[in-house]
Amino acid sequence: MTFDLNTIWFILVGVLFTGYAMLDGFDLGIGALHLFTKDDAERRTLLNAIGPVWDGNEVWLVTGGGALFAAFPNVYATVFSGFYLALILLLVSLIFRAVAIEFRSKQPMRWWRQMWDVGFSAGSLLSGLLLGVALGNIAWGVPIDDRGEFAGTFLGLLKPYPVLVGVTTVALFMMHGAIYGVMKTEGKLHDKLRGWAMNCIIFFVICAAMTMMATLLYVPHMTAQVRDNPWLFTIALANMLAIANIPREFHHGRDWRAFLSSCAAIITLMALFALNIFPNLVYSQPNPENSLTIYNASSSSKTLGIMLIIAGIGVPVVIAYTVCIYWIFRGKVKLDRMSY
Repeated sequence: MTFDLNTIWFILVGVLFTGYAMLDGFDLGIGALHLFTKDDAERRTLLNAIGPVWDGNEVWLVTGGGALFAAFPNVYATVFSGFYLALILLLVSLIFRAVAIEFRSKQPMRWWRQMWDVGFSAGSLLSGLLLGVALGNIAWGVPIDDRGEFAGTFLGLLKPYPVLVGVTTVALFMMHGAIYGVMKTEGKLHDKLRGWAMNCIIFFVICAAMTMMATLLYVPHMTAQVRDNPWLFTIALANMLAIANIPREFHHGRDWRAFLSSCAAIITLMALFALNIFPNLVYSQPNPENSLTIYNASSSSKTLGIMLIIAGIGVPVVIAYTVCIYWIFRGKVKLDRMSY
């Protein structure tokens, strides 16, 4: 791998989207589990577990999308036009869950809160599923013509493999969110979440195993880099060890370590995905020669260089803000008059 400006921006965009998956992933997981609680106080506790950080977490998605637009505009144009309906659904889902968090506790009526609870949970589930399906389609390949434009349909994106990746993503976020919820709660809700977390871990391991087998059997180009560069198997091994360590640490009550292992699993999964599509950004199926790569879909070298300077200033600020807000709101959730 040659570390030119195009490769550096490929890595930077990957880091931003990985940060989003790792941070907003547990937000979406909490939302997916939200309706399993029946008590109003428990639902408020779950909302307040993510309340101070959810909007900051989504900054990583906005920043990643902006970086993709600036560094690889042709990819942005092709993906956003080809996945237009799916992206609109994703946008609506993210808006609904955000509005639900803010509006739910504005009125005391049961129907009012139930309505926003459903919106929050449905938006979280649909967001995770759509993100996973999009990732699955990038891995599988999408039809691109010789002009670099999407040549498929919305229903064509709903192949079995991308849907399986979508379900696996939901399972991953549910596990990630359940472990985070265990760290942030106490009492009966804490005990409930411990039981749910173990079920989510099992669900994710089963989905991950199915996805891995399907990838090996039906998406051989997504394992080519590892086959050609055996040292990359260390990343796959790190991923397997991280996943295996989650139930081990959780069983011994080391919730923080289990959460870190879940973060490591997300990071290594995203690293494997990025390494195996490199240097492609959008793999073309059935015509690989039409694929959009980091070279034929990028901005000019001067643009990439100027943006790298800006990113060198902005990304540390985002990281510093994230670290600061998590430090300020560390510890267990306590409901008071200022809570959601």
